[in-house]
Amino acid sequence: MIKVDLSGASAFFTAAGPDYAAAQRAHETLKAGSGLGNDFIGWLELPKRIRDGELDRIVKAAEKIRARSQALVVIGIGGSYLGARGAIELLRPIPGENDPQVFFVGNGLSADYLCDVLARLGDKDFDVNVISKSGTTLEPAVSFRIFRELLEKKYGKDADEHIFATTDARRGALKGLADARGWESFVVPDDVGGRFSVLSAVGLLPMAVAGIDVCTVIDAAIEEMEALADESENNPAWQYAAARQNLYNKGYGVEILGCYEPSFRFMAEWWKQLYGESEGKDLKGIFPASVEYTADLHSMGQFIQEGQRCLMESVVRFTQARSAYEVPFDEANGDGLNYIAGRDLNEVCRIAADAVKEAHISGGVPNIVIECPARDEKGFAALVCFFEVACALSGYMSGVNPFNQPGVEAYKKNMFRMLGKPGAV
Repeated sequence: MIKVDLSGASAFFTAAGPDYAAAQRAHETLKAGSGLGNDFIGWLELPKRIRDGELDRIVKAAEKIRARSQALVVIGIGGSYLGARGAIELLRPIPGENDPQVFFVGNGLSADYLCDVLARLGDKDFDVNVISKSGTTLEPAVSFRIFRELLEKKYGKDADEHIFATTDARRGALKGLADARGWESFVVPDDVGGRFSVLSAVGLLPMAVAGIDVCTVIDAAIEEMEALADESENNPAWQYAAARQNLYNKGYGVEILGCYEPSFRFMAEWWKQLYGESEGKDLKGIFPASVEYTADLHSMGQFIQEGQRCLMESVVRFTQARSAYEVPFDEANGDGLNYIAGRDLNEVCRIAADAVKEAHISGGVPNIVIECPARDEKGFAALVCFFEVACALSGYMSGVNPFNQPGVEAYKKNMFRMLGKPGAV
């Protein structure tokens, strides 16, 4: 289970400390389904539903793709790709010998990026997983049109066998196409918003193709959700939500999420969408940003240490490392590093993290540590469940609907009007 260490933030809290009574009320609201957005809380039971529902089909589809293709092209934007990409880069940053490469497109409109992906794809055998509730969101829809054409040129009448659609169960343009063309389809649940959907087929199919044990992920998620149902101050989701709301009310309006594993980069991107879309509304919300340590200590470190005092810092730390590497001894010692020769690089990194924490606290930055047991399937599942529950609680504590995102439509109206879409105003 995830553990939260608030010792580095305690000196910055109000005299009353984190409001666990408010956290309890938020949790009761969430569990009762009586709050704003209560038609989008299906993610609470999603792991159990997937285990008893689509999981076997997801695994079989992934096995089919792994057996015949060298690549999977995942087409989606926002919650339709960030969780899967975060999982793959965290758990399988280097594909195994028999693992297909996973390419992500449809998350932008850059022709250069698209052409770069096409160049890397080359003449590989590939399948496509298109992920969209409606099938009409511009970015993924354009990419899907392009890759459908490529599949038809490469496989002819068999092209449809290489398309897997993750979409609405009953309606929408993509659902209609999937039914008409006979594509194998998976469901984006009606009661689960995109940013909470990684533990559905949305995230699990690409993860399974990449070689991640999604059955272990789901089993661990079920266990973690049960632990996070605890209604006490020992619940790490209460601790995190209450701490960040306390700090926000004291003027810390920006939260930076850091990690000492570069492979965490897209998990941080997933976290930014989760919290940004859930809390940033009604002129409220903590702005979510991310840093990659220790690299960003040599770029953003100056601002974090001495810039505007609006920052709170949360750091994900993995208790168990995957590997070890001993710093070598050098007889000449020209670089002066023999004082750490023979020490495991993980130990050096841990000490660096402790030093950074101490420095940032002394510089006026509250520090929250989020401890995850290991960088594996169980650890990934625990992080997802922890961040999702804490996000919902934090949103309710701030008085907003954590499950809608009305503001994302503003740019679309302008874009469709400027592009000349029929009927756009």
